[in-house]
Amino acid sequence: MAQTLLMPKATAVWLVDNTALSFDQIAQFCKLHPLEVKAIADGEAAQGIKGLDPIATGQLSRDEIARAEKDVNHKLKISEPKVRVPESKRRGPRYTPVSKRQDRPNAILWLVRNHAELKDAQISRLVGTTKSTIEQIRERTHWNSTNLTPMDPVTLGLCSQIDLDLEVEKASKGRPLPTAAELGATLQAATETENLDFGYGRDRDEEKTIDANAVFAKLQSLKSDRNKDEDDDQY
Repeated sequence: MAQTLLMPKATAVWLVDNTALSFDQIAQFCKLHPLEVKAIADGEAAQGIKGLDPIATGQLSRDEIARAEKDVNHKLKISEPKVRVPESKRRGPRYTPVSKRQDRPNAILWLVRNHAELKDAQISRLVGTTKSTIEQIRERTHWNSTNLTPMDPVTLGLCSQIDLDLEVEKASKGRPLPTAAELGATLQAATETENLDFGYGRDRDEEKTIDANAVFAKLQSLKSDRNKDEDDDQY
C-alpha cells in the first residue's frame, strides 16, 4: 500500500519556512503545483495554516532533507512507517445514514417484489439491513407491513444503480431461461398457420372464375359474328 502524506499543505508551509529546498522539490513531495508553493513562500497563500513538521510525524528524515538541499535534482521520498496498520475491511451491512433508515423497509419491499432472484445477503449489502428484517417483510410479519410502500432504493439514495445492477447480474447467472408459458406467449406453431385461409385464396378463385366467364362470353360473341358474316356472303 502506497504511503500518503499527512496534511500536504501544512507540510509545505513547514518546509518553506525551515528548509532550503527548492519550490519544485517541495511541490513534488507535497503533490502541489510549484506556483502554489511559491505563493506560500510569498505569503499569498496558506496564511492561516500552521506548518506541520514531517520529521516529527515520521514521514521525512533529516538526512533526506539534507540530501535534497545539496542536490536540487534529488526527489524527496517519504519514510517507511515503523508500524504498519492492516487495512480494515468493511464487514456487515452497508452503513445507512440515520435520516434514511426509515426508508429501508420500503426499499426492501421493492427489491423483494421486483427482483425475486436476489438473495437476502445481497439485499442486506445493498440497503444495509439485517436478514431478519428482510424475512419479516417477505412474510409480511413486519410491525409496519400495512403501511409499507415499494420504493426504488436507488431513488431513495440507499445504493447506486451500478451496485444494484451488479447484484442482479450475479443473482441471474446460472438461472434457466423463462419458458414460453412463463412469458405468456400465444404464438401458434407453423404447421397450424400454413393452411389458414384469410380470404385471399377465395378472392383469387373468384377472380379466376370471373375472368374465365368473361373470356368464354367473348369467344361466343366472336363466333356469332363470324357465322353472321358467312351467312351474308352466301346471299
